[in-house]
Amino acid sequence: MANYESVLIARQDLGASQVNDLVSNLSDVIKNQGGEVVKVDNWGLKNLAYRIKKNRKGYYVLLNIVAPSQAIFEYERLVRLNEDVIRYMTVKVDEFNSELSTDEDIAAVEAAEGLGE
Repeated sequence: MANYESVLIARQDLGASQVNDLVSNLSDVIKNQGGEVVKVDNWGLKNLAYRIKKNRKGYYVLLNIVAPSQAIFEYERLVRLNEDVIRYMTVKVDEFNSELSTDEDIAAVEAAEGLGE
């Protein structure tokens, strides 16, 4: 099985709970196809660089997935059909990016190293 990173952007008028339900449904599809969602990183509501399907903002979600290619095909098929997802991109990676993802994590590391002065 290969490692994949998938970023999707959901519509701005959805609530956070609806986005979480969407992600859990997509995770279930991957699990049913023999894969596993290793990590879900919800980046929250962000401004888009340009309007996409009349949306100026969107909910960004990053999924780290370990799955066979057939599971990714099914996942992408369902994402394309879902009207709540305005953009998505799935990339095959050798290993997952282990960089810090939140500002709080970065601030904690800087404070520990004496850089956050």
